[in-house]
Amino acid sequence: MNNSFKTVRGYELKRYSENPLTPSLEDYLEMIYRHCKDNTYIRIKTLSNLLNVKASSASKMTKKLRQLGLVDFEKYGIIILTEMGKEKGKFLLDRHNIIENFLRFIGCQEKALMQTELIEHHITPSTVKNIEILCNFFNDNKDILDRYLKYRENH
Repeated sequence: MNNSFKTVRGYELKRYSENPLTPSLEDYLEMIYRHCKDNTYIRIKTLSNLLNVKASSASKMTKKLRQLGLVDFEKYGIIILTEMGKEKGKFLLDRHNIIENFLRFIGCQEKALMQTELIEHHITPSTVKNIEILCNFFNDNKDILDRYLKYRENH
């Protein structure tokens, strides 16, 4: 019998010991990165509006991101990504897009954003890379993609 099984919480605790970013912190950093792709900074109020949270919550989470060296932040001021924050934010946004595109690709239209948000925090970078490779394979091999889509229609 395999003794390596854990509860969901057990896997979460293992993940957090390897990565200090909680799913909530990842969501904040991803949104900061999304906004700062077109702007040099973001304000707490803008961040709280984008994530549909109170400004006090956004401020608290931004302080945690600052402690991790991912953003520079002054109370009631502006938030600027550090180089490390830009790198991690890019990874988080790419991961989000790869998973959401994959879910839509396999035919998931209903609540694709919600499912992406739930999956993205619990999937390894190598799995994300393999999903990206699979999608690229299908996009580069339209004949196989067409066969897959026909097969999917019939099942």
